[in-house]
Amino acid sequence: MKAPCVLVIVGPTASGKTPLSLLLAEKLNGEIISADSRQVYKYLDIGTAKPTREELRRVKHHFIDILEPTKEYNAGEYGNEAREALQTILLRKKTPILVGGSGLYLKAVIDGFFEGPGKDPELRNELEEKLSRNGGAALLEELRGVDPETAARMDATKPRRIVRALEVYYATGMPLSKFHAEQAQNSIFEFIQFGLEWDRKELYQRINERVDRMVEQGLLDEVRALLNKGYSRSLNALNTVGYKEMFDYLEGKATLEESVELMKRNTRRFAKRQLTWFRADKRIRWVKCDGRTDFSLLATRIINSFK
Repeated sequence: MKAPCVLVIVGPTASGKTPLSLLLAEKLNGEIISADSRQVYKYLDIGTAKPTREELRRVKHHFIDILEPTKEYNAGEYGNEAREALQTILLRKKTPILVGGSGLYLKAVIDGFFEGPGKDPELRNELEEKLSRNGGAALLEELRGVDPETAARMDATKPRRIVRALEVYYATGMPLSKFHAEQAQNSIFEFIQFGLEWDRKELYQRINERVDRMVEQGLLDEVRALLNKGYSRSLNALNTVGYKEMFDYLEGKATLEESVELMKRNTRRFAKRQLTWFRADKRIRWVKCDGRTDFSLLATRIINSFK
């Protein structure tokens, strides 16, 4: 029996995933599964560019506002729960549309999130010492030598995942990417991925304009409200571009103008990392967008090639 197809829309922040996914869902009688590691949290609305109340009424969304900011949540948990949601949507004879920019969350759904064997304390200590001595960039270079596919998805500023990937390789002799590939072969779904591709200069302009809109819409008040609710900036949920910069302003570490400019810069850098991640996945079909793009026509084009 042919595996059921799941439409996937990916792309960097500010690339137009939300308006496109709404049109696709309406045309396909679908429901949207959000793959965003911050939109799962309540009260983080403006800073995460969460769909508006009107948009949430237009189309049923999953994994929006499901957790308090104090709750820890990871890609493994999300992957399991999102796959269950996919099955539920399909049982209702609806079309599931997986949408987002959180690469690890998307991978957890599409390929599974197999982390390899149990931890090896001795090997882990050795790698941790190497990390302390040589730094994340050196460790990432070591991973490139044994598992270039996994290394292409890693960030030297987040070395814990690099350590884990090396631990899996040295403990088993098998790269983590091979474990993931084997798991993907056993998937009960067929994922058809489309990526939104923009000229970098135009994308960065869209990001700058989005940040300005967030500030105009009351991002600073949203951050104040989080503080008034008793949430600390040390929470993982709030260790996020947009919120970090506003916290700095409220703590007197920067002027509002400086914080806004830093938010723009950090968002552009985040978009660049997203693109690096997605470019490593050769299964994604890229569709070009620009300021003249008619998203309704684009949705029709995608549906025609999806079917």
